[in-house]
Amino acid sequence: MERKRRIAILGSTGSIGTQTLDVVREHPDLFEVELISCRDNVDALVRQAVEFDVNHAVICNEEHYHTCADALAHTDTKVFAGIRSLCDLVTSDRVDIVVASMVGFSGLEPTLAAVRAGKIIALANKETLVAAGAVVMAEARRCHAPILPVDSEHSAIFQCLLAAQGNAVDHLLLTASGGPFRTWEKDRIAGATKEMALKHPRWSMGAKITIDSATMMNKGFEVIEACWLFDMPPGSIRVLVHPESIIHSMIAFEDGAVLAQLACPDMRQPIQFALGFPERHPLSGKKLDLAEVGALHFFPTDPEKFPALGLAREAVRRGGNVPCALNAANEAAVAAFLHDRIPFYGITDTVRAVLEDTPEVKEPTLEDIFETHRDAFRRAEAYIRQTEGRSRA
Repeated sequence: MERKRRIAILGSTGSIGTQTLDVVREHPDLFEVELISCRDNVDALVRQAVEFDVNHAVICNEEHYHTCADALAHTDTKVFAGIRSLCDLVTSDRVDIVVASMVGFSGLEPTLAAVRAGKIIALANKETLVAAGAVVMAEARRCHAPILPVDSEHSAIFQCLLAAQGNAVDHLLLTASGGPFRTWEKDRIAGATKEMALKHPRWSMGAKITIDSATMMNKGFEVIEACWLFDMPPGSIRVLVHPESIIHSMIAFEDGAVLAQLACPDMRQPIQFALGFPERHPLSGKKLDLAEVGALHFFPTDPEKFPALGLAREAVRRGGNVPCALNAANEAAVAAFLHDRIPFYGITDTVRAVLEDTPEVKEPTLEDIFETHRDAFRRAEAYIRQTEGRSRA
């Protein structure tokens, strides 16, 4: 790289955001942070702004603006508030690459603004392509904005496809850890608490994505995301449970050969690969020793215990705005579960109920996507309230 790449991190205080900053700490000669943002975590945002001497910090919850601005008044960092400010700032000529790691549907609007400005997108927000894949990918092509995957599974597919050198791929194999309930019986899973669901066996992630991993909805999202990133039909994307999380995903060729990407479970690796692409750079941390690992295991998914993956496949099969409704209903249901309002399987029950009544729009505009999200979220909340009422009766 001829000069430092200037980075905007959308969601800098979350799991991906903080690990992105770890990469910058390790390679200050390659990367510098131009912009950081978060929703509510003022203290962490202020610490990051001071350490990395960032030009712009955005607190998306406008209620915290004065607290954040006062805390950074002694620095050169300019403080802004609200999603609208974030959308404007990511288009700056001083930004080269945007790490899209905000949680949920809220990441769509600023990510799309960066796409329309032709920025390199290091995409860690699954919901952007789940909810609005057709719109986002069309804009990326029109604006020549490269989208580089940060999810370990999609980064692995991307790396394997680079090695494939254009040879035809028969199907993709996304691996899944299986989450904390992989070996549990269905009746036991039904009684799982949020504390149990938040204990992921391999990865340290935010609460929302950790619950999505426990239900395997995250893998359903990844199937939908892979359709858009790699232009593959959903029937050519398979999911395989691999509890060691060493093989991050694979591609299979028409001659039967399979190509895999392997590494220790460390999100800094795919983050750094996206930030530095096409170059690879040294990275501290544990390196893979297969003799130490000893054995790798693989299992089929269980649709009875984990119906979320089937719901996601149904949504992508129906297409149009239905995956957006899937995402909105899941966001509402996960929040309800984390607040002890519904049981574990209440998450997929809510999503199923919303999908059954979703009015389909086959070629949705961005306005259709926002309306679908609002409508599906409202209907999910109504279903959750009904569920609460029945449980109290």
